[in-house]
Amino acid sequence: MQVNEDTLKFFQNHLGYSDEEMSTFKDNPKNLHVLSKASELSNKTIIMEVVESHGCNSQHKVGDRFIFDGAGNLVTKLNPSRICIYALHAMSALIYGAQELFYADVDPNQACFKRVGCHDVGVKCGGWGHIAMEIKMEDRKKS
Repeated sequence: MQVNEDTLKFFQNHLGYSDEEMSTFKDNPKNLHVLSKASELSNKTIIMEVVESHGCNSQHKVGDRFIFDGAGNLVTKLNPSRICIYALHAMSALIYGAQELFYADVDPNQACFKRVGCHDVGVKCGGWGHIAMEIKMEDRKKS
């Protein structure tokens, strides 16, 4: 897997690595593999959509969508003004999994288990509410 020098220099500057740190980074073939897919991943959007909601204190409703770029960064201008920290925490495992599938050349949308729920167990189990979310990865819309 080839990664051109311009890409390596960009990431060295982006991550603030010294030459020594960059040498260590490049010695790990997994890092080079991920960088070889960075351009393609940057053209993806990860969407977590609420598919079930009851009693959510943050008022997340079915159909609400949480938008991340391919690298897993929350795109704040495309998201609700309030996002429950427990929902965000639950999303992280699926986002990580989707990226790993992508790096392995497997379509993340073909995963068998694509849903996750917040940590609140709902009123029937002693909590307040609960939401469930489903992940999908799409091509980024050009604006």
